[in-house]
Amino acid sequence: MPSTQPFILNKTNSIANQFLAELRDVNIQQDKFRFRQNQERLGGILAYEISKTLKYTPADVQTPLGIANVNLPVEQPVIAVIMRAGLPFHQGFMNFFDRSPAAFITAFRKVKKSGDFTIQLNHISSPDLDDKVVIMCDTMLATGQSVVMVCKELIAQYNIKALHIAAVIASTEGIAHVRANLPKAQIWTCAVDEEMTSKAYIVPGLGDAGDLAFGEKA
Repeated sequence: MPSTQPFILNKTNSIANQFLAELRDVNIQQDKFRFRQNQERLGGILAYEISKTLKYTPADVQTPLGIANVNLPVEQPVIAVIMRAGLPFHQGFMNFFDRSPAAFITAFRKVKKSGDFTIQLNHISSPDLDDKVVIMCDTMLATGQSVVMVCKELIAQYNIKALHIAAVIASTEGIAHVRANLPKAQIWTCAVDEEMTSKAYIVPGLGDAGDLAFGEKA
């Protein structure tokens, strides 16, 4: 059974705090390469933490001098991403789960004249997810509406064995929305922020992750 509480990386002091601080820093984040790299680093760290929950089996490895006994993963999770903001974060997971297949989903906010928005799900490109462990990567878990819509669509199509949702920064509201709608999912994040703006941006957050990573949208 998944934990009812999210895993929050910055609850424990580590070098990850530096990467997260640089992502938030309004001056440092102007360096797009560094912004993407810090997302990638944090993705790798969360991948390592999630790897502890997987099943392992004993194996023998031949070295030049003898046999080493190791425990290896029984299976590789499918690493999914909601584009475009989550791509560097997703790459961090792929660096660690380097034998894993990947799934790509396009979804975006469709803003109305009133300022309200709906989530538009455009495309899913995915391997077979039946009986698979799936890690869904999305840099910012703000309202949680996008990730819930995407995951519900995947669950409707496939018999997913275990679902992990990973974010760099999550809001308390987003976490509550995921837990209410995807109670079997385990949430992993680097930090949790309490507030959101009227346009559903996390405060203090880090700004628009997609624009900071890849340039402003037209």
